[in-house]
Amino acid sequence: MTAHRPVPGRADGSASFIQIDSVSFSFDPAHLALRGVKLTIPRGQFVCLLGPSGCGKTTLLNLIAGFLSPSDGYIFVNGQVIDGPGPDRGMVFQDYSLFPWLTIQGNIEFGPSIAGLPAKERRERAGHYLDMVNLGHIADRYPNELSGGMKQRVAIARALAAGPKVLLMDEPFAALDAMTRNHLQGELIRIHELEQPTILFVTHNIDEAIRLADRVLVMSPNPGRVVRDVLIDLEKPRVRTSLEFARLYDAFEADIGHAAS
Repeated sequence: MTAHRPVPGRADGSASFIQIDSVSFSFDPAHLALRGVKLTIPRGQFVCLLGPSGCGKTTLLNLIAGFLSPSDGYIFVNGQVIDGPGPDRGMVFQDYSLFPWLTIQGNIEFGPSIAGLPAKERRERAGHYLDMVNLGHIADRYPNELSGGMKQRVAIARALAAGPKVLLMDEPFAALDAMTRNHLQGELIRIHELEQPTILFVTHNIDEAIRLADRVLVMSPNPGRVVRDVLIDLEKPRVRTSLEFARLYDAFEADIGHAAS
């Protein structure tokens, strides 16, 4: 937060786990990236931010992460105003961002190590998440020995091992081939069912949003804002060839077409 703005009183974390209160953001006076975004997100919900390039999806994610500060408005997580990065929010990037000098085990232990966990507990936690992403057999390898899909599974395990309450994912599967992407989408659904983190997932892929999300927020640019908020009431795993899936796809495609025009 900027120093000259007073921080409001504690928000009610029971009403919404994440509260975005009239948030605007400008990179410079001539570029209003977001204007007046207001959202409440319950604990454990899987939310996809969907929209064309330049609509502010990643900017909003970076504001929640604390990498950026709002020009106006406030963001709360669990009733606490966000004023910078914190261990309660884990980030998964498109480019993996693994430490090349650490083994897979070392990468996953990094967050728990920073938090001061004893070595035995770090190893156990890393082992748990390695098993969750089916990579326990390669714990002693280095990132440069892995495929893109394996690297992203490590990145997800590393974020979860730090114990965040919120998992922020910025187009994490965009650079992967279709088969690997499909597999990791299924893995992420399984992890969400097991761990129940609150997930905010940025994508421009309509199919991906419908497959993954409990809720889809469609964003529009110039300036960035939420123009549609849809709960996806379809049982998982979702069938892409179903009539309900197709109807949602057509509706979101129309929304994005209007947003981009």
